[in-house]
Amino acid sequence: MRRLAVSSFALIGLAVAGPASAQTAPPPSSVQASAAPGALPSPQAAPQTPPAPIAGCPMLVASGNPQYPPYLWRDPADEQKLVGANADLMQWLAAEIGIPIETRYVGPWGRVQEEMRAGRIDLIAGAFFTLPRTEYMDYFHPAFRETRSVIWTRTAAPVTYKRWSDLAPKQGVTVINNSFGVEFDNYARQSLKISQVASIEQAILMLQRGRADYLIYEDTPAEAYAARNGGPAIQPLMPAIAREGLYLTLSHRSRCNSPELRGRIARAVYKLSQDRVMNRFVDQGFVLWRKQPSL
Repeated sequence: MRRLAVSSFALIGLAVAGPASAQTAPPPSSVQASAAPGALPSPQAAPQTPPAPIAGCPMLVASGNPQYPPYLWRDPADEQKLVGANADLMQWLAAEIGIPIETRYVGPWGRVQEEMRAGRIDLIAGAFFTLPRTEYMDYFHPAFRETRSVIWTRTAAPVTYKRWSDLAPKQGVTVINNSFGVEFDNYARQSLKISQVASIEQAILMLQRGRADYLIYEDTPAEAYAARNGGPAIQPLMPAIAREGLYLTLSHRSRCNSPELRGRIARAVYKLSQDRVMNRFVDQGFVLWRKQPSL
C-alpha cells in the first residue's frame, strides 16, 4: 500500500493542461445524458479525436454511493447499473481519456470503499477528502462539485442548533461510513452520540419516528429522498456542518493506475472545472430522479 499522498500528480497534470484547456468545450459525443432528450450539449462544441488506447487498460469500472441522488442511484430498469449526474460525468470522462468506463453498482457505500481498497473497482465517482482514504486511492484536483452537509430535524420538533456543542445532549443518526470533514468527524467521535445505519432512507425514517433527534446528511440528497418517501416533514438547520468537495479518485491497486492514465484524468478534471459541465449533469440528474420510480 502506498504512503499518504494527496495526488501530487494531479497538480502536475494541471500544469500540463495549461490555460488553453479551459478554452475547449466538451465534445458533443462525449455525454450520454441520463435525463430528457432535450438536455443536450451545446451545438457549438467541436468534435475531438479520442486519445490512443492505453496498453493493459481496456476499460475502467467506476462506482460510488448508490443512495446519492441527483448524483448517483441504482437504475430501476437495471439494478447493476448506477445512473445520475456522476454517471453522466463518467461517460464524459471516458470520451476525454479515450477509455470506456462502466458505472456499476457494487453494494452500499461502505462496500464501495472496500472494493476500491482492494482494487476491484478503478474509480469512485464522488468522494470527500479524508486522510485515511489517501492510503488506498489517489484524488484528482480540483473537486468537481461542492456539497453542503447539514443538520436535519423534524419540523414539528426542531432541535435548537447554532453550534456543534448544541448537539451534544441529543441523539443523532447518519449513514455508515459517511464523512463530514476531518474537523467535524473528530469532534463527533469524541463528543456526540450518533448512530450509523445502512441507508439514508432508514436514517430519515428513524428521524421521522422520533428514534433520533437529528440527522446529518447532505442537503440535496436528503431533500430528494424525503420528498419521494413522504411522512412527517423534516427541515435543514443552519449553519452547515461542512462544505466539502466531491472528488474523482483512482484506486492505488487498479491495474490501470499509471502515469499516463493519471495525466489524462488530471487534464480532464481541470477541463471539467473550467467548462462547468457538471452543472448540466446535475440538472439532468434531478429531472431523471423525479421521473423514475423507486426500487
